[in-house]
Amino acid sequence: MINLLGLDRKAMESFFVSIDEKPYRAQQVLQWIHTNGIQDFDAMSNLSKVLRQKLAAAAHIALPQVIYENAASDGTYKWLLKLNDGNCIETVFIPERTRGTLCISSQVGCILNCDFCSTGKQGFNRNLTTAEIIAQLWIASRTQKITNVVMMGMGEPLLNLDNVVPALNLMLDDYAYGLSKRRVTVSTAGVIPAMYQLKERVDVALAVSLHAPNDELRNKIVPLNKKYPLKELMTVCRGYFNDNRRSVMMEYVMLAGVNDTPDHAKQLVRLLQGVRAKMNLIPFNPFPHTEYQRSDTDTIFRFRDILMKAGLNTTIRRTRGDEFNAACGQLVGQVQDRTRRSQRLKEKIGEST
Repeated sequence: MINLLGLDRKAMESFFVSIDEKPYRAQQVLQWIHTNGIQDFDAMSNLSKVLRQKLAAAAHIALPQVIYENAASDGTYKWLLKLNDGNCIETVFIPERTRGTLCISSQVGCILNCDFCSTGKQGFNRNLTTAEIIAQLWIASRTQKITNVVMMGMGEPLLNLDNVVPALNLMLDDYAYGLSKRRVTVSTAGVIPAMYQLKERVDVALAVSLHAPNDELRNKIVPLNKKYPLKELMTVCRGYFNDNRRSVMMEYVMLAGVNDTPDHAKQLVRLLQGVRAKMNLIPFNPFPHTEYQRSDTDTIFRFRDILMKAGLNTTIRRTRGDEFNAACGQLVGQVQDRTRRSQRLKEKIGEST
């Protein structure tokens, strides 16, 4: 049976045609599933009884199991979701005064093995399906007011583009969640071919996990850089948005004594010349057995001031959810690592092992 939760409007229209129904039924069912949160076909009252019976015979609306949910003292909320194969993923909601941001996972684990990220140390199992990606928003939106979505949870979204794009379409669709393209952000470590594909396939905001101002350092802490170095990455970023009012968000985790010196800041200014960018400095969130430490507050502010003096719009991300490992870089879920699959994917993206 097909899981209707994972069908965007185009795919839903094709499904209805395949069962000899009119394509406009797609809009009705999308609203029932995503806007109204309905799983039971019998509750879809503007569909005929015959159609509801046909849907029940051909399809279902299946969600991951919520096995843990909790709120931190700062209001951050985390769900641990169990998938059908026994793997688990994590999703985090971050409330602020003027918005509510949901951080969504795209893979079970992550293949990129960035040196400072707990998620990447857990291994990798598989890509999430479109249904598993959008289910995170479905579940969270039942109890929280979601105004923004960031694809910054577990995994590299652009290594799962074929499932991520339909999920993004649903986020933007007025018959589903109706979010603004400026309020849906995809974050990537810099998978350059897929960045071009994303640009062509769906219009959303872009964030780049930068974290270093030169290739030598980035090769160490973001191994993907060996395949797609900074010069090539900056070329993509310079031309990514045709609208000169839109900028690429550059994410930069602050690691004490590693990438946080005034010289690093000056290198970063030179690197970003000609790029419409906003800098987001992220205090490092520690995890067990890591060799890294968080830059102290004075160091982060000095770094920010150098960037801002050079004309770079720079913010410092407030750390949220770290009391229960829901902060940036701390999501781990429960990954049943498959070594051979991980090795094949590493070879595909050219990462040394």
